[in-house]
Amino acid sequence: MSSEYAIEARGLTKTFGDLRAVSELDLNVPRGQIYGFLGPNGSGKSTTIRMLCGLLTPTDGSADVLGTKIPGKADLLKPKIGYMTQKFSLFGDMSVGENLNFIAEIYSVPARTRKSRIDELLVKYDLAPQQKQLAGTMSGGQKQRLALACAVLHHPELLLLDEPTSAVDPQSRRDFWANLFRLAETGTTVLVSTHYMDEAERCHRLAILDHGVKVADGTPQELQAATGMHIIEVTADDPYAAQVAIDEQPEIASVTQLGIRLRVLIREIHSDPISIVERALESSGVTGETVMAPPTLEDVFVAVTMKAEENGQ
Repeated sequence: MSSEYAIEARGLTKTFGDLRAVSELDLNVPRGQIYGFLGPNGSGKSTTIRMLCGLLTPTDGSADVLGTKIPGKADLLKPKIGYMTQKFSLFGDMSVGENLNFIAEIYSVPARTRKSRIDELLVKYDLAPQQKQLAGTMSGGQKQRLALACAVLHHPELLLLDEPTSAVDPQSRRDFWANLFRLAETGTTVLVSTHYMDEAERCHRLAILDHGVKVADGTPQELQAATGMHIIEVTADDPYAAQVAIDEQPEIASVTQLGIRLRVLIREIHSDPISIVERALESSGVTGETVMAPPTLEDVFVAVTMKAEENGQ
């Protein structure tokens, strides 16, 4: 395994009966970076993470995680990784402090440094006021911070996060990501799955998964630059009528309504995309303004999944 990567996977595959949850997945996750898995529910994100931490055995393929072969001696990974699930999985009838002490015992954190490490985390993740509060009575954001504190208590080299912000408010999500950046800056590799486009944009690199297949991989900027699509934004008095008119044109790859605006994707082989849209509006008697727009990760996702469907993946 190259020292440049925390994770290298080749042909990683997992089937459950007739369901192929993950198909021939290749990954290179650089050390000390935040690497994202972007995709809808059922795209294989959670299954991949569970294979990488040894909770699931691959049907085919293999991975090297922090120098440990998967499948193989996955128990050797336990001291090196932290794992945070989508669902709060700590003990609701134990206090914040008791949960942290329990996790410290599981990871055999030395008794001489245990109290100072827990005190450090209580302050770092703003949990000191809740130290004696039962975890089950905490807010979603507080539970999230506690789960993260437990996941990093033993100083893991790799942090695996499975949809960690799906049940918290926007402010808690922002605070959570600030903590992830601080961890990455100190050398921790973070692998995080998400279906939020704005979160994916914060990752150093990401893979887009669709029906268990990796359909794109790169930095957010690289992916946005390689959509293969012109992006046109349309503001119309009657967005629905505008969408119907535009969608009827054979050159149109996709039309999505966002409030009073439309996002229109047209393949780059068409040299004058604005004219295509304007003619469609004019022929239907719909008034609207059209401008070229930079691609977003949502545009990227639409484009790459569309290409995958056309290629029969």
